[in-house]
Amino acid sequence: MPALYLGHGAPAVLDDPVWPSQLSAWAADLLRPKAILIVSAHWQEAPLTLAATTQVPLVYDFYGFPRRYYEVTYPAPGAPDLADQVRRLLSDFMPTRDEPDRGLDHGAYVPLLAMYPNADIPVLQISMPSEDPRVLLEIGRRLAPLRDQGVLIVGSGFLTHSFEAIRLSMLLGVDSPPRFIGEFDQWAAEALARKDIDSLLDYRRTAPAAALAHPTVDHFIPLFITLGASLDDGLDSSTRITGFWKANSKRSLEFN
Repeated sequence: MPALYLGHGAPAVLDDPVWPSQLSAWAADLLRPKAILIVSAHWQEAPLTLAATTQVPLVYDFYGFPRRYYEVTYPAPGAPDLADQVRRLLSDFMPTRDEPDRGLDHGAYVPLLAMYPNADIPVLQISMPSEDPRVLLEIGRRLAPLRDQGVLIVGSGFLTHSFEAIRLSMLLGVDSPPRFIGEFDQWAAEALARKDIDSLLDYRRTAPAAALAHPTVDHFIPLFITLGASLDDGLDSSTRITGFWKANSKRSLEFN
């Protein structure tokens, strides 16, 4: 299986006239996964924590949305065997713990609703235990053997995540993103095309407007799980979704 880094937007993504169909078409191009292992921007917890592995609930981790967004369901099967493998692959690198009542947050279930709406593929979400890209890269590298077993590894974030960009676009009444969003998006695309892992790891210094495009880094760093899972395969990537949503880059990538 490939490894994916995708933008998940917000719960309202599923009402967008374009984005859900892009995610659906992407999934249709992939082999059907035996299971999905997903890391979301919205779950940072140390030590690395494994969520529900039997009945998988949802976490409605957002506020102020219409009631219907809190009535969404995604009854995916759990993945206890995958959880055992994750523990084993990471056992000599870092501790892990279980949180069996923790469900999928919107960074996980929103894109999966568009990609695999039947909710019939076992899903396991794990937390990000660190914001250090090198730690996340190593976690991804150690989990890479799962790809050979038909597991789809997904880092779910947003290539840029700036509420200031949203505010500026609304203030100016324009659909195009602010300049700093475009600059960061272009830098990331070029660094990935060059396979410049050093620049990506040092993004706080090498990326233009990094602090503006990512006032907090939680939506960018799931990329490093995906990169780590692809490191030994040469980091060959393709951009599957481009463009902007709410003035932020929704660039999403597939690593084969």
